[in-house]
Amino acid sequence: MNKTFLLAAIPLFWRMSMLDRWSLKHLKPGLKGVAKQLSRTGLRANHVTVTGFMIGMLCVPLLAYEQYSWALVALLLNRLADGLDGELARLQEPTDVGAFLDIVLDFIFYSAIVFGFALANPEQNSLAASALIFSFMGTGSSFLAFAIFAERRQLSSMTYPNKGFYYLNGITEGTETIAIFVLMCLLPQYFMQLAWMFAGLCALTTAIRVRSAVYSLKQSEQCKTKPTESS
Repeated sequence: MNKTFLLAAIPLFWRMSMLDRWSLKHLKPGLKGVAKQLSRTGLRANHVTVTGFMIGMLCVPLLAYEQYSWALVALLLNRLADGLDGELARLQEPTDVGAFLDIVLDFIFYSAIVFGFALANPEQNSLAASALIFSFMGTGSSFLAFAIFAERRQLSSMTYPNKGFYYLNGITEGTETIAIFVLMCLLPQYFMQLAWMFAGLCALTTAIRVRSAVYSLKQSEQCKTKPTESS
C-alpha cells in the first residue's frame, strides 16, 4: 500500500466531509429547471429512478473489463438521474414507493461499484473491496435503523427537510461517496488505498451516527416522560 498517497488523501477527504448540503445548494436550481421540463412530458419520478439504476448497473461489467472512462460516464449519468428523480417527485407528488426505491437502489448501486472494481483485479482488490462493502453496512444500517425510530417518534431532520426519511449526518455522505468513486475511476491503480481509507472514514461515520442516534433517542424518551412525571 502506498502510505504516502494514503496519508495525503485522508486530510483531503476530511476537509471534503459533509459536502451534501453544499452540493445540494449549488446543483438544486439546475436540476429543478430540467425536472420542470421533464415533468411537462409526463415522465414520472420513479421512471427516472429505475432508468438511472439500470444505467448505473452497467458500471459492473465496464469496471470488470477495466473500461474505467465509460464506467465513470455511467456513474455520472446515474447520479444525474438520482438528482432529477427527487426534483421530479417534489414537482409531482412525493410517494413512499419513490422514497423506498431511491434509497434501496442507491445502496445496491454503491455496492455494485465496489464489486466491479473487485472483479477488475480480484487478487489485488478483493480484500479492500470486502472491507469497503462491510463498512457500507455500518453507515447504511445506522441511519436507516434510526430513521425507523425517528418516524415512530415523529422526529424531523432540520438539515435535510425534503428527504423522504430522517437523514442522519456523517462524514461519508452521498457526495463524498461519489467523489471517492470518481477518484477510483480516474486512478484505478489506487483503488486499494482509496478503499481502505474510505472504509475507515465510514467506520468513523458509523460510530458518530450510533452515538448521535442513541443521544437523540434518549433525549426524546426524556421529553416524552417529563409531562407524566410532572402530573
